[in-house]
Amino acid sequence: MSSSERDPKGGLLARLAEGPVICSEGYLFALERQGYVQAGPFVPLAVLEHPEVVQQLHRDFVRAGSDVVEAFTYYAHREKLKLVDRTPDLERLNRRALQIAREVARETGTMLAGDICHTNIYSNTDKSTQSAACAMFEEQVGWAVEEGADFIIAETFSWAQEALIAVEVVKQVRLPVVATLAVRREPVTREGWTLADACKRLEDAGADVVGLNCYHGPATMLPLLGNIRRAVKCHVAALPVPYRTTEQEPTFMSLRDPGCDCLPGEMPFPLALDPFYCHRFEIAKFAREVYALGVKYLGVCCGAMPHQIRSMAEALGRTPPGSACSPDMSTHVFFGTAQSLNPDNLEYGKEL
Repeated sequence: MSSSERDPKGGLLARLAEGPVICSEGYLFALERQGYVQAGPFVPLAVLEHPEVVQQLHRDFVRAGSDVVEAFTYYAHREKLKLVDRTPDLERLNRRALQIAREVARETGTMLAGDICHTNIYSNTDKSTQSAACAMFEEQVGWAVEEGADFIIAETFSWAQEALIAVEVVKQVRLPVVATLAVRREPVTREGWTLADACKRLEDAGADVVGLNCYHGPATMLPLLGNIRRAVKCHVAALPVPYRTTEQEPTFMSLRDPGCDCLPGEMPFPLALDPFYCHRFEIAKFAREVYALGVKYLGVCCGAMPHQIRSMAEALGRTPPGSACSPDMSTHVFFGTAQSLNPDNLEYGKEL
């Protein structure tokens, strides 16, 4: 059965032909904050231990405007599970994550995406690690196909050649693939390829959507996208982290908070990024700017919350269900403008 047959509103490419597609990511950080994922290993064991929480997060993101329910299988691969001594749970975790996501996708008319990511074992000079990475992709993609994924997200690759292996694996199962890179402060892959060159190679290998996710915040990802858009003919993806990265500190790992003397180290990542958090208006601004560049696959990565996805959707002219509760400050007791408000309270508000 094709992805379009599984999705009554059309598959990924059909939807992109009609307009932008929004994909919410960032489950690891969201669930870590809630106490369901451990920082450090960041293995998505919540899928097995608290499936109802994962399911509700999917629903929250869809209500906010996400067109995609991405199965929570990021870091659900063999290498990561080995680190926490849970390798026997590998298939069960992947299938359960896909089943949870599928239930939400089917009840909401959104698309179900399988997810694979960097393996942490790949070496550009060691063919055995390349074969091992390929095998890891094959098993996760195989489970995604069997559980009804509409397309596959292959994400957060710093080795573009590892991303090429992932794309090749997905193309063998005849599903659309979104392939995104995540790069360090210097905007090149670990091979030294430019992002435009790397994305062109991914397109030539069969990727349907190419681009960037993670590491960079909106301010430092935006300048990287123009060259990619000009280099490829396929759709382009942009999914930044929601943090105020700068030209001097372009990734959320490079951010520093010298004014804080209570950090366990000098690096706020990943547990003390709160002072750098982007508000919803910054995310909306980013959405408008990248869409004007011709980027049509948008989202927010590690750190994303539903209100940011809602602001992105609204910036693109949509009114998702969550927009029923979009702010209306005209009725605020101290700062509103409604005629029925108490004048004494409005005067008091001037002193707050």
